[in-house]
Amino acid sequence: MANENKCGTTACNGSCDSCDGNITVTLTLDNDEQIECAILTIFPVNGRDYIALLPLDENGENEDGEVFIYRYDNSQGTPELENIEDDEEYEAVADAFDEMLDAAEFDELVGEEELD
Repeated sequence: MANENKCGTTACNGSCDSCDGNITVTLTLDNDEQIECAILTIFPVNGRDYIALLPLDENGENEDGEVFIYRYDNSQGTPELENIEDDEEYEAVADAFDEMLDAAEFDELVGEEELD
């Protein structure tokens, strides 16, 4: 898995350590609205991968701290995001993400000094 292209970018060398934290994706919502999001992390929970995305405004910032979490699958070589429909699954994933934030300083994940 060390050489897996998890972010889906063509410039990816397979190691997330080589990225400068500025990788973004554009989500198209059900209402056809497009939102640019920074990729915070891809993480496993109960044998599945999930991705945490930080929606950005037109200035490339996130003022409200909202985070989108999706099921993530790159097994076919093309990254795919799926909504998490099950409440129990979502709670487990959200708890795992919260634990990650507790274990690491949030400012390292989003490039901010404080979360106020």
